[in-house]
Amino acid sequence: MRPIPARDKLTVCFAHVAYRLGERFALRNTGLDWFEVRSPDDLKARIAQADVLLCSGLWRNDLIPRAPRLAFVQSISAGTDQYSRGALAEAGIRVASAQGANERAVAEHAIALILALARKIPEARDNQAAKNWRGMIGEIARREDELGGKTLLIVGLGRIGSRLATLAKAFDMKVIGCRRDVSRGAGAADRVVGEEGLLAVLPEADFVALTCPLTPATENLIDAKALAAMKPSACLVNVARGKVVNEPALFEALGRNAIAGAALDCVWQEPLPAQSALWSVPNLLITPHTAGETQRYEDNVIDLLLENLERLWRGETALKNQFV
Repeated sequence: MRPIPARDKLTVCFAHVAYRLGERFALRNTGLDWFEVRSPDDLKARIAQADVLLCSGLWRNDLIPRAPRLAFVQSISAGTDQYSRGALAEAGIRVASAQGANERAVAEHAIALILALARKIPEARDNQAAKNWRGMIGEIARREDELGGKTLLIVGLGRIGSRLATLAKAFDMKVIGCRRDVSRGAGAADRVVGEEGLLAVLPEADFVALTCPLTPATENLIDAKALAAMKPSACLVNVARGKVVNEPALFEALGRNAIAGAALDCVWQEPLPAQSALWSVPNLLITPHTAGETQRYEDNVIDLLLENLERLWRGETALKNQFV
């Protein structure tokens, strides 16, 4: 692996279109040299000056040959599918994710989406915009509902999924977890099944929440077969990655009310194109991949960065959340 320069020789690059990483980093008074870029072109032009890079959506693997000094990438995101592990390892560049920096935020966003679907908050907002006072509903199945006693199936029982399980239990929900390694424990979940048991437990769920990473095993995990296994009254919530869900299959299932509704914080193509049919699906709630965003997020990531830099300066070989 490439050596990390001493403190007085180190230059950090913050690369993000919106996050105020430089502004928050300056308040730490670390004495480290840094600069900030906000576009792919600016990152490409200046990456040769960086020893350490904080990046997520602006990362492109073709930047590697342009970065002769780069020794460490601290990803701003928990997701890591944009990074070529092989190419980075061959170049001797360490990479660590921001796993854990947003576990509370994403879990809270997931429970907010579940509540929004159960309490029909999007419909209420639409009625407010239309100045329509909706009357009381006689048909029981069309009313708002309570979470207590409902079953939540969490696909991906890592840090975010485990936190979501704890929140769900506070609403008196029954929680089933689905994870690759069932031996790692249930935590707050009432029961845990392996990935091979997903189809068998889908019919039990009133809500299915996706909190798993995107891997070859989870791409298109929720396909037409999985959606057909869900109850017609069930709802799907995705705060993982867009490609965990087969979008055409979901669009078709929602269109014929094969499931009651869905909430997506992530989609196949981001930003979601204006011409996408998903915008107009009445029983679909969309948030623009903001589950992990909070007023504290920059500081959470900077905490990870500084901890990993200290480990490197001490000569340690293992970094927090390192995957390359």
